[in-house]
Amino acid sequence: VRWMMYWIVFAIFMATETFTDIFISWFPFYYEIKMAFVIWLLSPYTRGASLLYRKIVHPTLSRKEQEIDTYIVQAKERTYATMVRFGKKGLNIAATAAVQAAAKSQGALAGRLRSFSMQDLRSIPDEA
Repeated sequence: VRWMMYWIVFAIFMATETFTDIFISWFPFYYEIKMAFVIWLLSPYTRGASLLYRKIVHPTLSRKEQEIDTYIVQAKERTYATMVRFGKKGLNIAATAAVQAAAKSQGALAGRLRSFSMQDLRSIPDEA
């Protein structure tokens, strides 16, 4: 549970860090403060990740649980519909390519077979 809390808090930190780096990376000792914060999160003595998770993350997730579940269901439905649509398009493209390849190869095969007449076959000496 301790590691789960750490990785959730660390993931939130990394997501926010992406945006904050742009604006406040010029701040003196910014990178040292970030390192100290990560060590504080990780330390078993300070239990920083556990503290942040219990005080901020868990209450926020609990309040927004219904909204999160609704978004997950919507995303699943949209993903399924999108995959079905792309699957149909892919199958149509594959079927069209297969029909075109068969039509082209059938014409080439018929042309080759036409070149072999019975006279051509009779002119080949029999080897016994």
